[in-house]
Formats: sequence, structure tokens, C-alpha cells
Amino acid sequence: MRPGPERHRARERALEILYEAQIKGRPAREVLAALPVAPDPYTALLVESTEVHRARAEGLIAECAIDWPLERIALVDRLVMTLAVGEMLLADPPPLAVILDEAVELAKVFSTEGSASFVNGVLATLARRLSD
Repeated sequence: MRPGPERHRARERALEILYEAQIKGRPAREVLAALPVAPDPYTALLVESTEVHRARAEGLIAECAIDWPLERIALVDRLVMTLAVGEMLLADPPPLAVILDEAVELAKVFSTEGSASFVNGVLATLARRLSD
């Protein structure tokens, strides 16, 4: 069993909610509020933080994804990275290594073969900028 399976599942569920919101062209908060069963608190916290920090996250991703304009980055990859930034910017975030590892895992499972290394590279660069 993976360490922290509840948090891993919360991240997966948050990604699903963010994806649904993007596809439907609705705010993630609306999608979250419309769920028949409320997700666990950490999922809700991740979705909220991602929404609050979306503009900053997308700006950082655009800066760090050299030669990849934001609109050309695959939707799932962009959402995985935005979610990771939202988690990095929580008041009491998990260790950075955990956030990066989980983002890479999400990219491996939900995106293309090359996505994991792309997401890892962009987020590692982005994390250094956030810590400066």
C-alpha cells in the first residue's frame, strides 16, 4: 500500500473535479458544490486553493514551461501542475517532494507517456522560483 493513500485519492478526486469544471466551462467551486456527496475535506481544500491561485499558477507554469505556451500544454498536464501549485501554496503544505512525486504520479496515470517528465521538469523549476 502506498503511503498516504487518502491524500493520494484526494488529489485524484481534485484533479477529476478540476477537469470536469474545465470541460464544462464552469468554476470548480460550482462543480464541487453540485456534487451529490461532498468529497473529503482535503479534496475540497485542494480544489479551493487551486481556484484561488489559478492565475498565479498558470503564470508560473507559462514562465517555466520553456517553448511551451500555456494553451499548447495538454489540459491534464496543465491541471496537474495547477493543482500542485495550489497545494504548494496551502497555509500548511505537505513537503515539496511529496507534492512533486504525487504530481508526477497523476501525470503518469492520467496523461501521456512523456507527461511525467515534462510535469516534473516544469514543477521543479517552478518550485525553485517560489522558494526564491
